Amino acid sequence: MLNVPPQAFPAPRSQQRVAAGGRAKVPLKPGRSLMDWIRLTKSGKDLTGLKGRLTEVTEDELAKHNKKEDCWICIRGFVYNVTPYMEYHPGGEDELMKAAGTDGTDLFDQVHRWVNYESMLKECLVGRMAVKPISAPKEISSALSEEKKQLNGMLPEKKILGASAKDLTPSYDWFQTDSLITIVIYTKQKDMNAESVIVDCQDNQLRGEIIVDDHSYLVEIGLDHAVQGDVAVNIAEKIGKVEITLKKKDNIHWKMLGQHLEGHNTFIKRTDRGLFYRKCKLISKTEVTHDTKLLCLMLPKSTHLHVPAGQHVYLKQIIAGTEVVKPYTPVLPFLPLDLKEPSRHDDAYIYLMIKIYSCGLFTQALDHIQIGDYISVSNPEGNFKKSQLQTSEDLFLLAAGTGFTPMVKLLSCALTEVSCLRTVKLIFFNKTEDDILWRNQLEQLALKDERFEVQFVLSQPAKDWVGKQGKISLSLLSEFVKRSKKDSEVFICICGPTPFTEQGVQYLKDLGYSQEEIHAFTA
Repeated sequence: MLNVPPQAFPAPRSQQRVAAGGRAKVPLKPGRSLMDWIRLTKSGKDLTGLKGRLTEVTEDELAKHNKKEDCWICIRGFVYNVTPYMEYHPGGEDELMKAAGTDGTDLFDQVHRWVNYESMLKECLVGRMAVKPISAPKEISSALSEEKKQLNGMLPEKKILGASAKDLTPSYDWFQTDSLITIVIYTKQKDMNAESVIVDCQDNQLRGEIIVDDHSYLVEIGLDHAVQGDVAVNIAEKIGKVEITLKKKDNIHWKMLGQHLEGHNTFIKRTDRGLFYRKCKLISKTEVTHDTKLLCLMLPKSTHLHVPAGQHVYLKQIIAGTEVVKPYTPVLPFLPLDLKEPSRHDDAYIYLMIKIYSCGLFTQALDHIQIGDYISVSNPEGNFKKSQLQTSEDLFLLAAGTGFTPMVKLLSCALTEVSCLRTVKLIFFNKTEDDILWRNQLEQLALKDERFEVQFVLSQPAKDWVGKQGKISLSLLSEFVKRSKKDSEVFICICGPTPFTEQGVQYLKDLGYSQEEIHAFTA
């Protein structure tokens, strides 16, 4: 995924099938950076206009504050005066105004639920929404009450998903030996794989999450007794059974597994599940180009996590007392040249290719982290699925700058796992030769595998550059993006700065490619 300066509320960072009207960042006035906003929030200035007094806000009162010079927004029951934040918002005033005077929770969750608005806007808090109590009919109330008892206080998601989903809802059980505790999750899914299972055991709390399409099943328990650090995960892929094995610290008999935590035994949409972070140790930094580095992070021994191709993670740092979050797409440690079988890398590590911006608050902080220090890394996010590649005969990857990062795993996956693949073509846009990431590796791969071709395009080339030059255009794409046969299955992925992606998608559509044949990693 492309690396851009970090964003505060609510400039989104997501991956999606491209839709019309992508979100472009708006140039900010001098003195309106994220660091400037953090300084303003710590200045003691009254940003709410209420002199530090919190108030209860009615719907009618909220609706009155719907102008740029007087803008209140409600998120999850809390009302914020975002008027002073208008000029600091990377997405521009219009993006904020979409939720002016209303409950903006749904809009917020659609595109940037990863942003810690509570930290970013804490000095703008007006107060809570006044909520009118709604009494449920007795028969519904009693039925819900009974089901709540059955699931230890958790409302069964099958009520939300519908009765037809009842038989597909995962469940769990556990057993023990003298030295081991084993939790068994019955996913009721065929072809369950390691990428669908995320397990963490931190501070004697076990968290096991199963990803089922766009839903998530969670086992979350405060363990009754202490366990040792490492976790073993075994997946019976064909029958969908997942076993999580923990080593007891003391060989004693457990009377119970432990205390059920808030999210335990729930099956809900992934977008409704809060992001979970674990601390990863920085193992190495390697220079890729003059301004880009490859970071190697080591997962805790008690974590099982595989980041799927085309998905990203969020890194979280506390900068000047404010929580700042930014997404990155993990890459491989290098491009595999042995393409006889899928590449295997140590799953204990996550590799991130990060461009360091001279004025970038987040990347500058990352660059100053020392080897051995820790960085908070989230669960994977994104809706790209490898199945989208499986029928591809011609795959085209259009990347600008660090928009190259999602293409790394896609390239490896396509060349090793897609049996019907005829051609893979990477069209890689950069300013200068010095900006080209992994140029030598890409050229070696093109020599090694006749199916792969790479084309470098420079917008500011040196005089001796003999390759293509310019920017993304209709004529350039019409030259390079062509089906190998008249009716061949084509799939096109594109990633780069917002204008690049938007223009590229429009040119592809002008060339006759359908929306189903295009996947844009967009800001």
